[in-house]
Amino acid sequence: MRTKRDLDNSMAWEPIVKGTRDWAVAPNLTDYDQTRRTFSWDAARGLLDGLPGNHGLNIAHEAVDRHAAGPRREHLAIRWLGKNGEVEDYTYRQLGELTNRFANVLQGLGVTPGDRVYLLAGRIPELYIAALGTLKHRCVVSPLFSAFGPEPIRARLSIGRARVLVTTQSLYERKVKALRTLLPFLEHVLLVGDDHGPTEVPDTKSYRRLMDAASGPYTIQPTNSEDIALLHFTSGTTGTPKGAVHVHGAVVAHHITGKLALDFHDDDVFWCTADPGWITGSSYGIIAPLTNGITSIVDEGDFDAERWYGILQSQKVTVWYSAPTAIRMLMKAGAGMARNYDLRSLRFLSSVGEPLNPEAVVWSQETFGRPFHDNWWQTETGGIMIANFAAMDIRPGSMGRPLPGIDAAIVRATPEGSLEEIHEPDVQGELALRPGWPSMFRAYWGEPERYQKCFAGGFYLTGDLAKKDRDGYFWFVGRKDDVIKTSGHLVGPFEVESALMEHKAVAESGVIGKPDPMAFEIVKAFVVLHQGYEPTDAMKRELLAFARTRLGAVVAPKEIEFVSAVPKTRSGKIMRRLLKARELGLPEGDISTLETS
Repeated sequence: MRTKRDLDNSMAWEPIVKGTRDWAVAPNLTDYDQTRRTFSWDAARGLLDGLPGNHGLNIAHEAVDRHAAGPRREHLAIRWLGKNGEVEDYTYRQLGELTNRFANVLQGLGVTPGDRVYLLAGRIPELYIAALGTLKHRCVVSPLFSAFGPEPIRARLSIGRARVLVTTQSLYERKVKALRTLLPFLEHVLLVGDDHGPTEVPDTKSYRRLMDAASGPYTIQPTNSEDIALLHFTSGTTGTPKGAVHVHGAVVAHHITGKLALDFHDDDVFWCTADPGWITGSSYGIIAPLTNGITSIVDEGDFDAERWYGILQSQKVTVWYSAPTAIRMLMKAGAGMARNYDLRSLRFLSSVGEPLNPEAVVWSQETFGRPFHDNWWQTETGGIMIANFAAMDIRPGSMGRPLPGIDAAIVRATPEGSLEEIHEPDVQGELALRPGWPSMFRAYWGEPERYQKCFAGGFYLTGDLAKKDRDGYFWFVGRKDDVIKTSGHLVGPFEVESALMEHKAVAESGVIGKPDPMAFEIVKAFVVLHQGYEPTDAMKRELLAFARTRLGAVVAPKEIEFVSAVPKTRSGKIMRRLLKARELGLPEGDISTLETS
């Protein structure tokens, strides 16, 4: 392993130069500049079939039905690996019938196109079947992360006014049952038994019984490319979570980015480790591999280094898409563990969720003989926007270069308040994209003003600070706002602060992201107690447990520090920037608006 260098100078790392010797098969994109010049979204649309009779684009048709009716009908679509050793295989033909049945279940319940169907489950087959069946019926799919606590679940169900919830018996009883009186619009709760069998729970319906009674044939009705397909939630610095709206036409971007950024080939075995509760697990854990007709591995189990290496070996995974936190955990387990497994089938390794540190790229090259290829995108972009491609030289620490069809720039505000593009290399600004790609979000659900604030000067403003070098590689610098990136997930500080304030001992709280070598950032809360409560270790443990129960393990703070006051502006806004500067020993900057009384 070469010597670690200063991460603030990531560009000092030596590039990993790639050549034809690195190719197990020829990449789909070999001439980047030529592909950018000739690329068109219309041509990318032409790679998909569309509904029979020229009746538009439907994600489920492109992902399932066109293969189920074609030469890949008996090709393995999904192999599910249960946490207790179970294995279930689903061909495209079988997936077509099962998703038809779920579409018929919705129809039989009187659920109509446009209604919101929420999914709250771990990585079980029923989640994938329900997601695709919902898309067939032209309802809106909204997957939720199963590790969420009751409050994040309630907030998201309420924002989209869920009509249907598909979940498991254990999750329902632990996290949803007590919320039912707060969710009068939630008409149907479909329960998967903990043994995947039928259930008998009051005020719910058995997923298994409904599926067994449903018929197999189903015809997808005409679908407009702009019909809403997906509702994915992302966190903001203030207020409620934001529901990003994506349409059926997004499938064009899902499909082509699978080919170009993840280099899918017909015989690939693909493993995306992301949970469908996050958009990576939907766009690239469900849609993109299926539209490309390849085999996906779905693992129900949690991270375990030996389990993961065992899956890579036994399933002969060729393309692996994971997150930096998981990669750093593999690094911690040591390269020696990896050498106990036959990983020669691996052809392409990719990463997303937060910046992949240069050491991880170099470690991968030295451990697997292949580097991880970092890429960048957001819930709002719906698909990969910037990537290190299979044939491209890699600059460890870089996000890569924009996808064909994507116009990315670094911008800054002028003194007059307009935006200007920065053309000088290595100058920090905000990463911005020219709108127009198919998977661009169309709205924040019910919040048009919040949506409009994302656009200015002909750009979608990402909120990420970045640089571009003289060769067109982009480099992530940090978030412009206070949103926390932890283990590949975005956490809004307001949501955490609000939950802490529900505890009787808490008078005020302020939440920041604290740098962490494993998770990139962890959630840290600064808490002011009411009079009569003591800032003891016991109180700290009580608040940590309270937050974990309310919010779930991913969102809840990992650290709490008691303070006498939380810095605020004179208008009452928490100055999280100041909290973070003090935590890290950085200059406090302009504090002229700080409340002094």
